[in-house]
Amino acid sequence: MDSASTDPNKQPVTPRRAASVLMIREGNEGLEVFIQHRVSTMDFAAGMVVYPGGRVDAQDLAEAQSGNIAQALAIEHARLWEDSSIWEDGEEQAILDAATLLAAARREIFEETGARLDVSQLRPWANWITPPDNPKRFDTFFYVAQVQPGQAPMHQTTEASNSEWVQPAKLFSAYERGEVGLMTPTRTTLRNLAAFETVEAAMSSQAPIVTVRPQRMPPAADSKKERTS
Repeated sequence: MDSASTDPNKQPVTPRRAASVLMIREGNEGLEVFIQHRVSTMDFAAGMVVYPGGRVDAQDLAEAQSGNIAQALAIEHARLWEDSSIWEDGEEQAILDAATLLAAARREIFEETGARLDVSQLRPWANWITPPDNPKRFDTFFYVAQVQPGQAPMHQTTEASNSEWVQPAKLFSAYERGEVGLMTPTRTTLRNLAAFETVEAAMSSQAPIVTVRPQRMPPAADSKKERTS
């Protein structure tokens, strides 16, 4: 058990903001999502199936402050993230933070897959905050984005062993067979995506986003290793 969950004097680690993107397309057999298989040596989500993404950094804030991201889009996204941590310091900061997150999502997608998305393609999907008893915590903002012609993502990150397009139902089947690992946020966002039969339906979703703040670490069954040992 992590000492943070037993020591009452130990303060939880402050979550770092991150952006993650469910890139989707219409495949031959229906909706597909682009995923990565994390290498087993990573210090977070080792061996798990994840979506492309990563931490927000200083260059994302600089991009947001440059005016290159439309104010109207940042305002719209701030409204959609109204239950999240970006509103803790008021509306003006929330709008800037929403733009910063968009910049981070676009940058991470390009760095990890080579795809050049426009921020207008990104639609807020979910927000998860890592439990307080985790020594490494993230406040992750998930987006969904329909990939357009000429934006084909590739496998080019060293943080993953391979990347691929897959139907959500087939990925769940692999998970149930113990062939892949899915952390709770990935599993939940994927299940929500699987509820839509088409890309158009997923991109048109108007479901409100409620920040998920679990208080304990997810069960070990989220791990491929634990499921198959």
